[in-house]
Amino acid sequence: MGSFLNRSETEIVKSEIAKQIYTVSHLVGSFQLRSGRISNEYFDKYQFEADPILLNAIVKQMLTLIPSDIEVLAGLELGGIPIVTLLSHYSGLPAVFVRKEAKKYGTSRLAEGVQINNRKVLIVEDVVTSGGQIVISANQLRQLGAQIDYVLCVIDREEGVIDKLLAEGITLLSLLKRSDFPN
Repeated sequence: MGSFLNRSETEIVKSEIAKQIYTVSHLVGSFQLRSGRISNEYFDKYQFEADPILLNAIVKQMLTLIPSDIEVLAGLELGGIPIVTLLSHYSGLPAVFVRKEAKKYGTSRLAEGVQINNRKVLIVEDVVTSGGQIVISANQLRQLGAQIDYVLCVIDREEGVIDKLLAEGITLLSLLKRSDFPN
């Protein structure tokens, strides 16, 4: 009985988070996505990531989705960085910050933070559409020795990314899906 009540409370909180994200970040118009596709709607992730109260609520819900064998959290530049920072704080798991490409100066690293070689790494992203950057970053992190089986995101736009990631051996875990928001 307690387990059922906890699930209900979680769903209530999750549905309220969905409403708040939609209110502050859902835009209508014509937007070119990273994939090159044009969409008539857009989730401006920086609007919910810049709100400390909303971001905190999002991350606390995401904690329950972290697989138990994960050793390192990897936030993708730029939108995954605020999320992974708070996830690391609340979970106690170390983080790495993953650039789109290795910097050309200083340490010349792709992934800044703790060592990922021979460690189970969870990629953290904000809004996922095609998964293109996830696939690129996962392959780069695997070349550095990371074991990548999962990616965790705030919003899955439900545009076929699950199959694309599964083809790469990656399971998508999402806090919210496009279908959780109004049409």
